[in-house]
Amino acid sequence: MTEESFADYNVSEEIKRALSVLKYRTPTEVQSKVIPLALENQDLVVKAQTGSGKTASFGIPIAEMVEWVEKKPQALILTPTRELAVQVREDITNIGRFKRIKAVAVYGKEPFKKQKDELHQKTHVVIGTPGRVMDHIERKTLALDQIKYLIIDEADEMLNRGFIDEVEAIIKALPSDRVTMVFSATMPTDVENLCHKYMKNPAHVEIASTGVTASTIEHALIEVREEEKIALLRDVTIVENPDSCMIFCRTKENVDNVYSELNQAGYPCERLHGGLEQEDRFTVMEGFKRGNFRYLVATDVAARGIDIDNVKLIINYDVPMEKESYVHRTGRTGRAGNKGTAITFSTPHEGKFVHAIEKYIGFEIPVAKAPSKLEVAAGKDVFEDKLNSKRIVRNNKTARINQDIMKLHFNGGKKKKIRAVDFVGTIAKIPGVTAEDIGIITIQDNMSYVDILNGKGSIVLQAMENTTVKGKKLKVSKAIK
Repeated sequence: MTEESFADYNVSEEIKRALSVLKYRTPTEVQSKVIPLALENQDLVVKAQTGSGKTASFGIPIAEMVEWVEKKPQALILTPTRELAVQVREDITNIGRFKRIKAVAVYGKEPFKKQKDELHQKTHVVIGTPGRVMDHIERKTLALDQIKYLIIDEADEMLNRGFIDEVEAIIKALPSDRVTMVFSATMPTDVENLCHKYMKNPAHVEIASTGVTASTIEHALIEVREEEKIALLRDVTIVENPDSCMIFCRTKENVDNVYSELNQAGYPCERLHGGLEQEDRFTVMEGFKRGNFRYLVATDVAARGIDIDNVKLIINYDVPMEKESYVHRTGRTGRAGNKGTAITFSTPHEGKFVHAIEKYIGFEIPVAKAPSKLEVAAGKDVFEDKLNSKRIVRNNKTARINQDIMKLHFNGGKKKKIRAVDFVGTIAKIPGVTAEDIGIITIQDNMSYVDILNGKGSIVLQAMENTTVKGKKLKVSKAIK
């Protein structure tokens, strides 16, 4: 039997081209089972663990099935956290890049008006947390009458965070003639009930795994006294010498302390916890993805929503109190078939939490010895060399798909009665440029943004300096954002 490929799916050339640039080649198990059913508009209940590639399993069909000409949102994706909403928005935008799919993320702690203005533009897909989506529905800033697809992502985490009532209220507000897909790592009774109540003969897809954690992760447990943890952390990072590493702590105070210690020791590191402003959290996430620093110290806020294919080492500086958190934390490594290591520091009084985790994951975490003085001394020079070099990011999908794109800013928009088709008509007439070279177009009251693809940005920028749009001369420049 020949190996399956994304090229085998019945999707448009624009989507295939994006998948090729993004280096999506061989579908994961969840993708090969879900995509064909989703493309047939089948209601789906999918049980799949974190890191299995489920975002693309619904992202590819959604990007394929939405109609570009329709101005109102056609797909609504609910996620339990802001970080995950932003991650999913990025993935859908990347997959739908050459089809000009506009995806908008809505979540709390960000100005409502900014989101309202975005939703007022042509929008194909809306991704959001239940609370903020409900806000937009109640204030009538999110049009629902064209919603044909509802995706509930990480349904079990929605339940854990107490969002299930809001999710149900959102479902009731949507058109009944729609396709519904539910994705969950586990299937608690409340999630099952929700599926039975609001779905039409859903197909059930379960991705069997060797356990609830990926088989590509090597697990280890090191027993340590609380006051010796920082010294152990230094020793482990020297011996392991990871390209990239996430260190999870139970509280934001611990994150601040560990970050402070590593920072003083010259580690290229940042921190992430719920006490930071939302914008700062996104900046840190983006910096980690780009390889600006090698070590990220975080609370469980970052255990979901970070999709970086080459995190080599996860350290549980504190044993998680909830057994599910262990799976979500360690699931940041060993993604997309890559190998990873997860090391947990356990103090004498944390044994009961460790046992609960072992029962949940179905195996005992092997106990390992702390690195010896000899091992630490032997690894010191190589560690110091790497510490001072910039991390190489081998798989930043967004950077790859955006490398040939230039965003142009025009000083005219709706108030000058300019529409997307006016830009397409004008730009496609420039010698050497076709409609395929035009990406996402955003038209605001007094300005517009147009993405120019395929490295044609400078040609279009030069030509538009002497060209009118709908008979109007607009100032054009390379957009800063």
